[in-house]
Amino acid sequence: MIVRDARPGDAEAMTAILNRIIAIGGTTAHDTPKTAGKVLEDYVAGPDVLSSVVVEGAGAVIGWQSVGWWRGDPHIGSFVDPGGQAKGAGVAMFGLTCDRLRALGLRHVMASIRADNLPGLAYYARIGFVDVGQDPGFALSDGRVVGRVHRRFDLV
Repeated sequence: MIVRDARPGDAEAMTAILNRIIAIGGTTAHDTPKTAGKVLEDYVAGPDVLSSVVVEGAGAVIGWQSVGWWRGDPHIGSFVDPGGQAKGAGVAMFGLTCDRLRALGLRHVMASIRADNLPGLAYYARIGFVDVGQDPGFALSDGRVVGRVHRRFDLV
């Protein structure tokens, strides 16, 4: 696995991963497919992006992690191709993400995870995020209430 900073040319591969995850359902609050232009702006090169990294396997992007400002805090999103989850890609990306955030002088990063996303909750707990709040009434755009858990990782 190779972990590196995301580049604008990665937006297509990042979009394909995100849209596969959205289509499967159950692990992201995103429920509408994204365009590569939207992924580029929101997760790679837009004004609110603080860090964006990808992980490659066999020469292709197999996952990505982005941190951007949301509701006044740096928030992280992590996405690994469904066939490659739980194989170390997320942990590998988080190391570089932490390096990038510390270089910016940030002291913490937040994650807001669907309460029914058991793999996501396990991942963020495994890398050291701790619970700081819950939103049991969080609903998806179709009205389904899934709840949300807010977690924090201290960088210092």
